[in-house]
Amino acid sequence: MKVIFTCGGTGGHINPAIAVAKRLKERKPNCEILFVGADDGMETKLVPREGFRLETVTISNYLRSFTPSAIWHNIQTVGTIRRALKKAGRIVEDFKPDVIVGTGGYASFPMLKMGAKLHIPTALHEANAVPGLATRMVCDKVDRILVSFEESRKEYKNADRVIPVGMPVREEFVYTKKAEARRELGLDDRPFIVSAWGSLGAREMNKKIAGFMKLECEEGRYRHIHATGSFGWRWMPDYVKEQGVDLEAQELVSMQEYIYNMPTLMAAADLFISRAGASTLNEIAAAGTPCIIVPSPNVTNNHQEKNARILEQRGAAVVIRESECDGANLYKAAKELLEDRQRREAMSKALRDMAVIDSAERILDIVLELANA
Repeated sequence: MKVIFTCGGTGGHINPAIAVAKRLKERKPNCEILFVGADDGMETKLVPREGFRLETVTISNYLRSFTPSAIWHNIQTVGTIRRALKKAGRIVEDFKPDVIVGTGGYASFPMLKMGAKLHIPTALHEANAVPGLATRMVCDKVDRILVSFEESRKEYKNADRVIPVGMPVREEFVYTKKAEARRELGLDDRPFIVSAWGSLGAREMNKKIAGFMKLECEEGRYRHIHATGSFGWRWMPDYVKEQGVDLEAQELVSMQEYIYNMPTLMAAADLFISRAGASTLNEIAAAGTPCIIVPSPNVTNNHQEKNARILEQRGAAVVIRESECDGANLYKAAKELLEDRQRREAMSKALRDMAVIDSAERILDIVLELANA
């Protein structure tokens, strides 16, 4: 059995594919797995770390603007996509997959489109509450559309092909115990905060979390680890110093570029602060970690706020719009949660109630059905 997983751009697209690929390898040890992503995406780091073979295509996005630079960019994108489709066709012909599984990002578009054109069974997983552009471009061509939320069915005209399956997360998010995680990290009884704005980082929110750090350093009540993301790591250490915070002299507050042991940190945390990417929200739900969510306003169809509001409606998250957020009110919201154990326990229960912990298995069953394996 041969399977292509195609994804790219951010960890939110890549990690779910890795989770399903690992389950596939467990169930079908002799299967062949190939990942296809973008040649400049995070997949070039994350996929090889997990021991999977990766091929890449050059891909570009469309800009929703009519400025001269945007128009020129989109003209170039048309050529880039044509070349990506040709390479995708060669990859399909060489590898001869039984099924192709896409988990999002522009890099998934050429593989899914060519797979469908060449009559290879295809499945697309859309993590967000509303479909993004890449999903809209291929959803009428794939055999199965897999969605994270039941509420998402109404977004697709081919309802008979839409199957709610949740969002795959690594088993560690489900089964890592809080007490064990805190012992592993050497934490004491002080409340522990983890924050991250995504694998790439968000400049404005990183600035706001710097203000948050300044306040918590002044009070010295909480432990806190912040992941800056790859772009943020280039400038944020100097920016924090300019705000008068010397993290090298701080025992309780620290930051790093990327958190590789996120299941452990999320299990240990009393509070998680993040964006509203679907992958992150499902990891939070699986871990049952109380959270403050600041959706990115700079996404297609405002899908992050729609993701976050689903959690908020179920009592599983505190949601703050970026336009209403600064370091001070974010810190105030964090303190209110950390000082209200009963509310945090209720949030944890609501999160776990909505988590689909067997999502990877559900997707794998569909993949195997499509492949007749």
